[in-house]
Amino acid sequence: MWPFTKRAEPETEKRSSMSGFTAELMSARESYISGRRGIAELTGTTQMCVSLWEGGLALADIEGTPLLSRRHMAMAGRALALRGEAVFLIRDTGQVVPCSDWDLSTRDGVPRAYRVSIAEAGGGKTQTALAAEVLHFRTGVDGVVPWAGSAPLKRAQLTAGMLQAVETALSEAYDDMPLGSQIVPMPESPETDNETLSRSFRGRRGRILLRESVNVTAGGGPAPAQDWKPSDLSPDLSRSMTRESLDAARASILGVFGVLPGLLSSTTTGPMVREAQRHVAQWVLQPMAALMAEEASEKLGAPVAIDVMRPLQAFDAGGRARAAAGIVQALAQAKEAGVDPELAMKLVSWGANDAAA
Repeated sequence: MWPFTKRAEPETEKRSSMSGFTAELMSARESYISGRRGIAELTGTTQMCVSLWEGGLALADIEGTPLLSRRHMAMAGRALALRGEAVFLIRDTGQVVPCSDWDLSTRDGVPRAYRVSIAEAGGGKTQTALAAEVLHFRTGVDGVVPWAGSAPLKRAQLTAGMLQAVETALSEAYDDMPLGSQIVPMPESPETDNETLSRSFRGRRGRILLRESVNVTAGGGPAPAQDWKPSDLSPDLSRSMTRESLDAARASILGVFGVLPGLLSSTTTGPMVREAQRHVAQWVLQPMAALMAEEASEKLGAPVAIDVMRPLQAFDAGGRARAAAGIVQALAQAKEAGVDPELAMKLVSWGANDAAA
């Protein structure tokens, strides 16, 4: 009775369960890889700054806990640079697990519970944890959303967009512009000779690509007054100020990440490089490390200290040696005069908890 045969039961359409490794890659958002905005995060300038953050925190001295290894600190540094926050789940086995995504609930602006996603090779998994079981490192915290951090490029969207626009325009220009191409004026000749000459031009990219007759308008006049110098087709990018715009955008991106723009200058000297490294360590990485140590001390139940200044040698060695010599001499003089050395140091605001104004 074909084609009127009726099946006893409808056919079940089978589809993929979307829980494998390929599905995990397809569902991963771009923000996990290139940051929150996807603009300028993949430029060389930004990646250099991210590497400085990552390497600086990876070398940090950690006291008070064995949970935060150098590998975890490096992952935290990269996440803080690109996403503005990093989340680690504290396990009962004495280790922390990085979380690829998270959601949270708050009370009085303070996180109280998390729903975290943990990446696995065969597909991720999600679980719920209390706030005390999660290390949540943040930077660039706004008072409107005190439970979330913000990446440096998120706080400088105009600068990031400008750098992305300039670099995109330059990449397209160098891809499409007839660089090195020239128009060569030539006298009239038979068509067969012109055809043979045009074939000889092929395959010589960047040399001679176009030809014209002097009897038309290639050179701007008839043959007797013709200038036989070839005309270049390469555009003049200096008039569009692309170099100045690119340098300004790059310097702004460096400033956002706390890197002195002089670090990338062609005239940079050794003292300038050391000063740039000290600036990153002292004004960016060490305050961030102090906030991370505060979070770890609160969640791990023991005082934790993170120091990036000593391992990065982000200090003036000569100045520190002279200061140490001066301190020793001052202590010796105080002892000879019968003055308490600790009191003398407090009077000049030297030492921890010295109540310096």
